[in-house]
Amino acid sequence: MIRSIFILTVFSLAACAPQPVEQSATTKPMGPAMVAAANSHAVEAGLEILRNGGNAIDASVAVQSVLGLVEPQSSGLGGGAFLVYYDAATGKVTSFDGREAAPSGVSAELFLDEAGHALGYLDAVNSGHAVGVPGAMAMLGMAHAAHGNLPWGSLFDGATQLAEDGFAVSPRLAALLSRFGKRVQLDQDPNAAAYFFQADGTPLSEGFVRDNPAYANTLRQLAKNPRALLEGELAEQIVNSVANGPRPGALSLADLAAYQPSVHDAVCRPYRARQICSAPPPSSGGHAINAILGILSNFEFSDQGADDPGNWHLLIEAQRLAYADRDRYIADDAMVAVPLAGLLDAEYLRQRAALIRPGTAIVNVTAGNPKGAIFGRDSTKEEKGTSHFSIVDGWGNAVAMTTTVESIFGNKRMVGGFLLNNQLTDFARNPVDADGLPLANAPAPGKRPRSSMSPTIVLDVQGQFMFATGSPGGNSIIAYTAKSLVGVLDWGLTPQAAIDLPNVIARGDITQVGARNLDPNLIPALEQMGHVIRSTRGEGSGLYAIQRLSDGTLVGGADPRREGVARELQ
Repeated sequence: MIRSIFILTVFSLAACAPQPVEQSATTKPMGPAMVAAANSHAVEAGLEILRNGGNAIDASVAVQSVLGLVEPQSSGLGGGAFLVYYDAATGKVTSFDGREAAPSGVSAELFLDEAGHALGYLDAVNSGHAVGVPGAMAMLGMAHAAHGNLPWGSLFDGATQLAEDGFAVSPRLAALLSRFGKRVQLDQDPNAAAYFFQADGTPLSEGFVRDNPAYANTLRQLAKNPRALLEGELAEQIVNSVANGPRPGALSLADLAAYQPSVHDAVCRPYRARQICSAPPPSSGGHAINAILGILSNFEFSDQGADDPGNWHLLIEAQRLAYADRDRYIADDAMVAVPLAGLLDAEYLRQRAALIRPGTAIVNVTAGNPKGAIFGRDSTKEEKGTSHFSIVDGWGNAVAMTTTVESIFGNKRMVGGFLLNNQLTDFARNPVDADGLPLANAPAPGKRPRSSMSPTIVLDVQGQFMFATGSPGGNSIIAYTAKSLVGVLDWGLTPQAAIDLPNVIARGDITQVGARNLDPNLIPALEQMGHVIRSTRGEGSGLYAIQRLSDGTLVGGADPRREGVARELQ
């Protein structure tokens, strides 16, 4: 009830003026099309759907199905997703929510041990307690029922064939298996061990051709029924796996059967004459991305763009303020009263912006006090097992979708050729903060954990699609996505140049700065302003973006930190 009332009263205020484009399942596409995703197999699967008359929603099903096969460390059939969709026929931007949900049998103490202490990392993510109801495929089924062109069952052909024929293990998958496979106990589940490791216990190597007949069978079941993971044989396999140790979970067949994806108006707010649209709670995207940009709208960047440390200073401070509010207030708004209207109110963001001083870092950033705020601060760390893709079809429809199994290789339990998620570890480990205040993001039956996933679509001054972007990266997703938006919208960069910028993540009082493409003068300049900097080489971004130029040309970008590509339909 909280969510439905909020959508009607707040989200509708941000509706964007439609610029109708005629489209139907029988009309031919009129313009260029492009797919940008984390693996070339997935990109080609999406392009093939577009080639055969499918639209961006159709292509999303094919891309997701292949990603779950070729990069199981990041996303898959057993995980969740948020999809933001621009409909060229109406100009409307909607958000489809396939976030995993907690079983009905959980409590607020889900990740506390018998002594009341928070579980350690592996104890939490590999436990049966961590598995939420998978929602990605059911959500795609909902999106396809509303907007798809091609028959649902035809969208899995490419992934099914690839699973049967086998694919060459990519350099990234091989490296992650070698470095982390046994460290994260992927070899403890018999199905996962048989799939990811050879008979002598060594992990699959780069170039090894890995087939997955069980995955192909699962896809055939999904082709008949988008809820195949939530009912029938596969549902039973999921429940049986979660019921095994360590720490058997409470997930039941009734929990799976009760799950429903949802659709809402996207959270759209103005930024320098454009509209920035992302997903509503439990995603952080609609809040955090619009909060960062809303704060920045009170400043003018210098014309030096990324070459000016002062511009980075503004972006860092806006991030710190937005993260502080996000950590305290964003959660599943079907369960708690999220003060989103207050957090994104223009006057409130002006007050937050007034805390920023040019050339001088804020000493200690704290959350603000929007109307309705009652929660403590949640500093839950989210892992980086996630993927993102952006798609534009020939009719001008666009998709930005972020998809995840949470941490690397998810929960490590494998059924039906795919890994289960450990998404419930995105809940707060403790239900209260150090001061005893309740946390908005505490576990509860049926609740969906807060996410940093921020699939974002930008509309131009005419209300037409301009830019789609998003990234994996745990709670750093917000910073990565904001970087790409500022790079394109403010600093005049191409999507690729914006993605190539160094990653700068400012959550709290320490700012992480990535080594790739780093100006050696940037860190000393920021430190002189008072910023506490931590250099890092472990960059978890995977930005995939598409921009439509004023002449209709599409320009894409793919993050060099991963192994994906952006390709136009030929």
